[in-house]
Amino acid sequence: MQEKYIFGMIGLGTMGRNLLLNMGDHGFRVCGFDRDPQKVTQLEREFNNNESVRGFNHLSEFVSALDRPRAIMMLVPAGAPVDDVIKEITPLLDKGDLLIDGGNSHFVDTARRAKELRESGIHFFGMGISGGQDGARNGPSMMPGGDPVAYRTVQSLFETVAAKVDRKPCVTYIGPGGSGHFVKMVHNGIEYAVMQIIAETYEMLHKGLGLQGDEIHDIFAAWNEGRLKSYLMEITRDILAYRERGTFHLLLEDIKDEAKSKGTGKWTSQVAMEIQVPVPTIDIAVSMRDLSSYKNLRIASSVRYASPAAIGADTKPFLVQLEQALYFATIIAYAQGMHLLSRASEVFHYNLKLDKIALIWRGGCIIRSAFLDEIFRAYQQNPGLIHLMLDQKVASLLKASEQSMRTVVSTATASGVAIPAYASALSYFDTIRSEHMPTNLIQAQRDYFGAHTYERVDKEGVFHTDWLQREH
Repeated sequence: MQEKYIFGMIGLGTMGRNLLLNMGDHGFRVCGFDRDPQKVTQLEREFNNNESVRGFNHLSEFVSALDRPRAIMMLVPAGAPVDDVIKEITPLLDKGDLLIDGGNSHFVDTARRAKELRESGIHFFGMGISGGQDGARNGPSMMPGGDPVAYRTVQSLFETVAAKVDRKPCVTYIGPGGSGHFVKMVHNGIEYAVMQIIAETYEMLHKGLGLQGDEIHDIFAAWNEGRLKSYLMEITRDILAYRERGTFHLLLEDIKDEAKSKGTGKWTSQVAMEIQVPVPTIDIAVSMRDLSSYKNLRIASSVRYASPAAIGADTKPFLVQLEQALYFATIIAYAQGMHLLSRASEVFHYNLKLDKIALIWRGGCIIRSAFLDEIFRAYQQNPGLIHLMLDQKVASLLKASEQSMRTVVSTATASGVAIPAYASALSYFDTIRSEHMPTNLIQAQRDYFGAHTYERVDKEGVFHTDWLQREH
């Protein structure tokens, strides 16, 4: 009788196939299912037709090949396809089996599915996975959330195949309900913000300073050797050196400037507004991707209005300031994301461990960076830290870069070079450190036109004023 497989994967696209191959490399007997025979063949061919990794085209055969209690992960597009797979496979499962959603599902959908499957006696949890195809193949960062008992059945497997930093696996139990997918969603929101910040840095170097690809490549390569070291900086460096065979210009110059998205950045902004956590740098990154799609409008506007002037600054000293400003903006982007996680933990009762989240983001994932060591340290030393900017070390880093940030923003703005994420990060910093905001005027305006009332600083209570009846 053939030995059973300990883990199954539904969906043998790039992520699903590479994650199974990763498991096979570590000696686990695993199998996958996909209706596309070519994907099944590709899986088995890439693992040299070794029986420890096998593919199936028929769902019932796939389920029967798994050891009990079965552990099955879905890596299919978010939304209706996940519900369709659950509906189809549930009759084939037994009580006590485990079903995992490893895609980018909305955390609300994950919580609903967990509740529905619990009634059928099937364990379920959602798990965010970051790192792309390279991460899946060589070690991703994973964020499982939901049924803690169910997670323990696959904990050893996931810890083995996850990325490692200082010998520690980049996977940890996140919390109940849809918390795993919530944390991955915020991860992606931070990703949007940092990508936009890097793109604006490229804009200042290229359009503002007039530097060319090789020069910009060298700058990013040098910066990536220091405190700005990160995966996104690494790939930006590589992109700025890539030329297609037989050409003398960067491939980047031939790529249309319309950025696409899968929706997770938008979800981050939406839920942040729902629970009233300001994440303006993430918001503006989402908006700029949307604005990029209005190519014809931008072309028409570029004809109507004058083009930006070159940045009037000496290149060498400005590059020093730009590196500091990039670091400042990056810190703010991470701080906004961590603040959202902190508040969501309270609102949704997730009991998130922010230090552990920072720890598992240090390897395998898209937003891994040297600065995550500072985030890990801050929350490990003070688990109740309300906001990352209140950490003494982080505050010192921001203060050291503050003046350069102001110089960069003012210089680019005066020249007409668009840097909305930089400007948003600086305004967020200036506002959050303001003991008094001008929102007292907004409260007065609301009371004037809508009798919405207001509170006072000099006495307790709620007040309304007839603003047309001026007292003398």
